[in-house]
Amino acid sequence: MKIVSDFEVTGWDAMPYGEEGEGPLLSEAQVVKRYRGDLDGEGRARLLMCRASADGPLENAGYIASEQVSGTLGGREGTFVLHHWGIAEVGVPPRTAGHVVPGSGTGELAGLMGTMEIHVDGDGKHTLALDYEIE
Repeated sequence: MKIVSDFEVTGWDAMPYGEEGEGPLLSEAQVVKRYRGDLDGEGRARLLMCRASADGPLENAGYIASEQVSGTLGGREGTFVLHHWGIAEVGVPPRTAGHVVPGSGTGELAGLMGTMEIHVDGDGKHTLALDYEIE
């Protein structure tokens, strides 16, 4: 099965870590998302982020995340965990990818497996594309 659901970031709490000064800006964020569509629920994620330079373009950046999602997927209720990453580079479309952590599904989502991508359109609208199966 493949679904695409809109989401919005409803909470963002970030703080820097590592050495300040020249070089990459490292930060950690706690993020809350609201999903609507074939996936309807909430995601709570921890992100580790790197912006190539504190003064450089936002497009030169990357993140890794661990996100617990709770809600309804394709009419089934439960929770699961996504591990995902993204890279943005000036002049190149952003790239993201991730997986459902095997064995992380609970409730009616036990046995969930799959891969995911996040897309952001020109207006800033975020969508999650999830290609999944439930064993």
